[in-house]
Amino acid sequence: MQIEAIRQRLRALGAKTPHEQRLLRDWVRARPHTQGRRKPDDFLPLALRSALQDLDAELQGLARLISSHPGEDGSARLLVGLNDGQTVESVLLPRDGLCVSSQVGCAVGCQFCMTGQSGLIRQVSSGEIVAQVALARTQREVKKVVFMGMGEPAHNLDNVLEAIDLLGSEGNIGHKNLVFSTVGDPRVFERLPLERVKPALALSLHTSKADLRERLLPRAPRISPDELVELGEQYARQSAYPIQYQWTLLEGVNDGEDELDGIVRLLKGKYAILNMIPYNSIPGLEFKRPSWERAAEIARTLHQRGILTKLRDSAGQDVDGGCGQLRARSLQSSEQVLRFQKRPAKPDAKEQGT
Repeated sequence: MQIEAIRQRLRALGAKTPHEQRLLRDWVRARPHTQGRRKPDDFLPLALRSALQDLDAELQGLARLISSHPGEDGSARLLVGLNDGQTVESVLLPRDGLCVSSQVGCAVGCQFCMTGQSGLIRQVSSGEIVAQVALARTQREVKKVVFMGMGEPAHNLDNVLEAIDLLGSEGNIGHKNLVFSTVGDPRVFERLPLERVKPALALSLHTSKADLRERLLPRAPRISPDELVELGEQYARQSAYPIQYQWTLLEGVNDGEDELDGIVRLLKGKYAILNMIPYNSIPGLEFKRPSWERAAEIARTLHQRGILTKLRDSAGQDVDGGCGQLRARSLQSSEQVLRFQKRPAKPDAKEQGT
C-alpha cells in the first residue's frame, strides 16, 4: 500500500487536510487517536470515524513483528512480516535509531552482502517502509531512521522518497536524521535536491579503485569512486550537511596502504565523514573481517592524515550478524519444516507386520 493511496482513502471518507494529517501522525508515531486535546469523536467526519477501526487494523497489518533478537550493544534485530508473507529486517539501533529495509532482496549483488545473494524479490511500498517505523516505535523511541537495511533505496526511489517525506513531516524526525544510503545512482543526485525533505546522504564507497569497485558491486551503476565523491560533494554543499562515505573493511581486499592513500586522495578537503565498518563474516562467503586492532589502526592513521573517520561496529553483530542473515535463517528454518511435513509417514509397527 502506498502512502498516496492511504491519503486518497482518507479523503474518500470525508477527511480534510487537518483530519488527514492527524491520522497519519497518529499512525507513524504509533500513538492512540485519543492522545491529544481533540478526540476523534470531536472532529472526525462520521464516515471516517466508522471506518477507523478497520483502517487502523489494515495499517498495523502492513508490518508485523515476527521475532526480536536483542544484542548486547543495546540494539535489536527485528524480523518483520509483510502482508503477503514476505519478510524484511529492521534494526533498532542504540541512541534511538532505526535501520529500515526498502526492498525484499536486492539487485545490486554486492559480493560481501547476504541480502545480495538472493537477488531482488520485490519492492517495499512506501506504506510498508513507514509501517516499519511505526512498528519500531511500539518497542522504543525512534528519533533517527537510516535506509541501510535490505535493498538499494535508489532502486525503489519513488517509494523511499514518499516515505521520507512523511517521516520528515508528520513523523517528527529531523531531516538530517533521515539517512538515504545508496551505492550511487545518477537519479539520486537529480531528485534529492528537489525534495521538500532533503535527507542526509550516505554513499557506499568501499574502495578507491574503479576496477575493484566493479568486482565488489557488480550490478551497481558504473560510477567511478572519483565521480561518486564529486557528486556527493555537490549534494553536501547544496544540503549544507556532510556526506557519509561507507567503507566495509575487508581483510586483504581494501585494507592496504594503497587504499589508505586512495582515501586521502579522494576525501581530503571534502565535506565528508568516513564510516569504516569491519565486515560481518557470513558463512559461505570468502571475505574475512580484519581484527579490531587493525581496523582501529587504519582509522587512526586516516584521522592523522586529515580524514574525519569514524570506526563503527555493525549493530547487533552478536545476533545474526550482517543484514539479511536473520531473514535467510528464518527462510531456511521454514524450508526445513516444509520438507519434514512433506516426508511420507513411516508405517507403524502393525503395518510392518511386527
